Amino acid sequence: METGSPLEAGIPGDEPMWRALPPGLLRMRRLLLVVWTAVLALAAGLLPGLLAGPAWGAFALLPVACAAWCWRLLGRNWRSWRYAERADDLLISRGVLWREETVVPYGRMQLVEVTSGPVERRFGLATVQLHTAAAATDATIPGLDPAEAERLRDRLTELGEARSAGL
Repeated sequence: METGSPLEAGIPGDEPMWRALPPGLLRMRRLLLVVWTAVLALAAGLLPGLLAGPAWGAFALLPVACAAWCWRLLGRNWRSWRYAERADDLLISRGVLWREETVVPYGRMQLVEVTSGPVERRFGLATVQLHTAAAATDATIPGLDPAEAERLRDRLTELGEARSAGL
């Protein structure tokens, strides 16, 4: 049986072009994991080891074991993030166990922010935050290259102004 309408056949040009997050975000998060693991391992092993005896210093292995598991989870989480710009809206998809896809229509955007904290700046990263009238539909795209974040901000602002002018 042949499909007659374009909706049944699927329009190939209507598929979103998904973009993944750059690997710098994963490197930054993993470095923070290592730093915090070292601090926690030192605190968990040194303090009991000095106060209660050297056998209690084995508690330093707990944060290390947890960090080994978190190392893998960070990679899976990073791979799950992606975004796509379509003609009328922006799609943001994320999540490993619970997939969440946010659709933000350009005409509903009120504010597009680009932020970069000290650690993000050190790694050459920026975050794009989209604000809409409904607080539940605010969206974030973390870990972008600053040039890409500014390009995205400018494009979203331009499209948002054009779409909201027709309301």
